[in-house]
Amino acid sequence: MIRVVLFDLDGVVRNFDPEVVVDIERRYGLTAGRLESVAFSRPLIDDVTTGRISRARWLHEIGELVGSPAAVAEWGDQPAVVDEGVLELSDELRRLGVRTAVLTNGTDTICAEIAAMGIGGRFDAFFNSADIGFAKPDVRAFQHVLDALDVSAEDVFFTDDSASKLVGADSLSIRTHLFAGVVDLRRHLRQAGADVAPHGSESISESGRHPGR
Repeated sequence: MIRVVLFDLDGVVRNFDPEVVVDIERRYGLTAGRLESVAFSRPLIDDVTTGRISRARWLHEIGELVGSPAAVAEWGDQPAVVDEGVLELSDELRRLGVRTAVLTNGTDTICAEIAAMGIGGRFDAFFNSADIGFAKPDVRAFQHVLDALDVSAEDVFFTDDSASKLVGADSLSIRTHLFAGVVDLRRHLRQAGADVAPHGSESISESGRHPGR
């Protein structure tokens, strides 16, 4: 029986337009893919998503490494689009008595970002790796969620748009799903025993990850 559906944030609940990054890099004379290759490199991404450095420090370091603080400032301030289909699914699950939560590899500004998006009331709980001290796919991040929600792994269904992030959940026997859109997620939830409607209004299915945004 599913008692909790756990969602990733970036690439599932919210998305970023990759063309925005292409435009920033073009205007600032940066090689295509340079910003994200630096931003998501280790140990930098591990430091920010486990709370060892702040988001402000992360952006400063990226700016120094790519040689364009202005480009990084724009990149860090790019707009996000919330997937209304995912929010509607969360609402539906909660009406059915299933709790919903978000687990994100985020930064110290996630609380403010959630408030700015106006989605704080659409899920029962939010879990941020920067607060937990461990980032997905670390088993300890998932165990923290289980303990906080007081549920067993068998009661949880987790969806993420990155296959590598599912590994830690799999090792705990949490049911996992590689996100590929709301309609597909609904189908897998129904197969897992959740009594959700087979179809919903799917808005954005393309991945648009941006940790810390």
